[in-house]
Amino acid sequence: MDPDLVAVLRCPVCADALALTVRTARCPRGHAYDLAKQGYLNLLPSASTGIEGDSAAMIGARTVFLGGGHYAPIRDALILAAAGLRDDDLVVEVGAGTGYYLAGVLGTAAGRRGIALDVSRYAARRAAKVDPRIGSVVCDAWRELPLLDDSAQLMLNVFAPRNAAEMARVLAPGGTLLVITPNQEHLAELVGVLGLVKVDEEKDRRLHESLAGKFEQTGSEVVKETMRLDRTAIEQLVLMTPSARHVSHRELSARIAVLPEPAMVTLSVTLSSWRVA
Repeated sequence: MDPDLVAVLRCPVCADALALTVRTARCPRGHAYDLAKQGYLNLLPSASTGIEGDSAAMIGARTVFLGGGHYAPIRDALILAAAGLRDDDLVVEVGAGTGYYLAGVLGTAAGRRGIALDVSRYAARRAAKVDPRIGSVVCDAWRELPLLDDSAQLMLNVFAPRNAAEMARVLAPGGTLLVITPNQEHLAELVGVLGLVKVDEEKDRRLHESLAGKFEQTGSEVVKETMRLDRTAIEQLVLMTPSARHVSHRELSARIAVLPEPAMVTLSVTLSSWRVA
């Protein structure tokens, strides 16, 4: 990990700034965190041990599915919304997974940097390999984020937890938060047949409630496309989501077998932009 990226991180114990020496990030008070051999930094507080993140299988499925370009419209919308970024800005993604969206937003600007935050060490391993400009960190998004105040110019939140107070603290004045949330139509052709988790009908209200008092909305747009998915892609799509925990592989295969191939499946999400209130 680049020492300049470690320099925007803070100790999860005392909140002092971290500095990288060889392969250890250390704060002035002596708290130390070794860089994993896979290139990520684990800043998950000991009190959070045992928290469940995405499994290795889920991250593998996500890598395959996203690599097929099926969610490229979401990434393209984020890239367009981030068009005002300067070449030396820092982008933080909360719940970054494989780093697919973060790497897209960083684009080709050599000086632009990114921090990928995720509770899953399997996600962190994958994100650490995506781009040398990305620093991959394991943390708990519901606790204090291991980043210095006002350190990020842009924050991404794609199908991920939202800790409004911490995200507002980390964003610099004038910074932007981009949030992706699913709409009722999203994957509608698969929900009933495959027993997927349904989109919350109150998701818009819950989104505004979760950010109320810390953020003001500055824009919103719907991203909608029709995906052409074969059965392998559909399987990877299910296996990369929490729905994978609620159905056996045999049962999933049987359900997928009744679908047409290819299946036409709706991608429908809302991209909303926010600034600190």
